[in-house]
Amino acid sequence: MSESTPQDACGHGPDIEQEDRLQRALDQIRFKLLVMSGKGGVGKSTVAAYLALGLAARGYAVGLLDVDLHGPSIPRMLGLSGHAQVQEQQQRITPMVTRHGLKVLSVEMLMPDRESSVIWRGPLKIGVIKQFISDVEWGPLDFLVIDSPPGTGDEPLTVAQSVDGALAVVVTTPQEIALADVRKSLDFCRQVQMPVLGLVENMSGLTCPHCGQTVELLGQGGGQELAQRLGLSLLARLPWDGRLVRAGDSGQPLDLEQDYNAAGPSCRELVQAVLARTAQRS
Repeated sequence: MSESTPQDACGHGPDIEQEDRLQRALDQIRFKLLVMSGKGGVGKSTVAAYLALGLAARGYAVGLLDVDLHGPSIPRMLGLSGHAQVQEQQQRITPMVTRHGLKVLSVEMLMPDRESSVIWRGPLKIGVIKQFISDVEWGPLDFLVIDSPPGTGDEPLTVAQSVDGALAVVVTTPQEIALADVRKSLDFCRQVQMPVLGLVENMSGLTCPHCGQTVELLGQGGGQELAQRLGLSLLARLPWDGRLVRAGDSGQPLDLEQDYNAAGPSCRELVQAVLARTAQRS
């Protein structure tokens, strides 16, 4: 796609007007959780999606915002193939809604062709991310879960600088190569003064379906050791679960609130840990 906003869906008013709309929108959101990682391939979007689904399943008002502008995956994981409704005269976007009333928005929902590439520079990406909060009908929310691309580039930086009160949920896998990148993410959080709610160790072992023994495909415990060393909370250790891969590919997410296999209990542990940690900040 050329360097323009998604069909200029919301227009471009003076910056001060957008900042006012942004602040009004944020005032209606109790907790903003930025799910981030130091490297790709650690299952960050999966963690963001199931965290949002788990919170919504427990009756909370939840939004899920995908700010991975170049590689959005949230719509496909949740089976959302349509387009978000754009009210051009009111300069508003209505997010799509999935089960349990979860509101979802991604750049892919505003593209004429979901296979189109997004070729945007930093300033345009910053403006679009702000629009995705200020000009979207999120309404009052208990949680806005924001899925960002890996690294410490424009997208997480924009959230850190524009979303007052944002809390980082940092995802890693157990092996050292991933932990090295996570340490950079944690340094990013320190520099932009964004509190870290906690770490998630994803792909933390595979339970063999035949013998029940744990297979440490990528090692195990690296995230826990890092959290202990830095005085951070380990929110959960999520095992490798092939069902999540198949569910994501088919666009039919699992209802892990009612699941007692593999990742089910660990995902509920993640949701409960997030609720406990955010309650301490109320």
